[in-house]
Amino acid sequence: MTKKNQPKPTNRKEKADGPVNPMEALLKKTQAVKIKKGNDIEATIISISKKGTLFDIGAKAYAVLGDKELKEISTYLPYLKVGEKIHARIISEESKEGFPVLSLRKFFEQGKWEILKVKKEDESEIEVICGEYGKGGVFVDFMGIRGVIPKIQLTEDFLQSPEKLSGQKIKVKILEVDEKKNRLVVSQKIAVLKISHKELLEGFNKIEVGTKYKAQVLGVSEFGIFCEVEGVEGLIHISEISWEKVSDPSAFAKIGDNIDVSVVEKNATDLKLNLSIKRLSHDPWANIEERYPKDKEVNGEVVRQERYGYFVRLEPGIEGLVHVSKLSGKEDLKIGSKIKAFIEKIDQKARKMSLVLTQTEKPVTYR
Repeated sequence: MTKKNQPKPTNRKEKADGPVNPMEALLKKTQAVKIKKGNDIEATIISISKKGTLFDIGAKAYAVLGDKELKEISTYLPYLKVGEKIHARIISEESKEGFPVLSLRKFFEQGKWEILKVKKEDESEIEVICGEYGKGGVFVDFMGIRGVIPKIQLTEDFLQSPEKLSGQKIKVKILEVDEKKNRLVVSQKIAVLKISHKELLEGFNKIEVGTKYKAQVLGVSEFGIFCEVEGVEGLIHISEISWEKVSDPSAFAKIGDNIDVSVVEKNATDLKLNLSIKRLSHDPWANIEERYPKDKEVNGEVVRQERYGYFVRLEPGIEGLVHVSKLSGKEDLKIGSKIKAFIEKIDQKARKMSLVLTQTEKPVTYR
């Protein structure tokens, strides 16, 4: 506290049971305990503002916050209150005004994580400033800590245009907070809809693995489809969309669609679901060796080329590989070409099939 902001002296002694007058308390220069520079102590906030902050440290004189840190305190004002205990360090036994001076540097560095943990436990809202929108969602800032609102945790107003939140100050609820991993995940939707953790947990516990549900599509990304099943967040990974190879999830669903899904797994830690579309239909690899025995001649279509060969689709979800080692180099294979081939080998567990193109005579390499 600067000399300019100090209160006028008074000799009146505050009453033990009456309201605290912090300004009068500054004049109590007779210390009840020994104050030593460098000691870490627990201080109780007596008054707090960007003009001056007072702490009770168990001495006759209240302590003050150093001038440099006083400039930073405004960031934390919404999260600190009179009567709250806070960890501090004595950096001066007596300032030129005669009061002990404290540092809250440790709190500035670690205390904000404690605030987040408490806010998560009591399901309180916090205010964040939104930044840019990226693959993970909308990035946010809370007292210098970088966090994210996953796209699925946005309200419908912003699902289509999450970039509109950039620069806005909004209220959110905390989903995950982990200081060691420097991870903060929050939800705008839960804050707006006033959903409690208890309600989320009750809904999550009702969901049964292996059961078919209707899911609302909330978002689509390059790695899958985000859904909501009876109020619980879920993801259909790209590998669970179809028995066929999927390169673009957006070709299978769009925001607002209601689709049938099967619950594959429940993540009790994050209250999230792993979902599947393909498991609601017959697995084409079941009994594959009965339908495609070795040496059977089949018809197929070349669907893609890799450096090691050509993939040929025999039916939806069933593809075989014509390896480059089985080719003479004279073949004119193109995407979309219709060909005939022999079944060379099948690995049902690995879901792999080897093919050899039909020729007048089987090549020497064919086994």
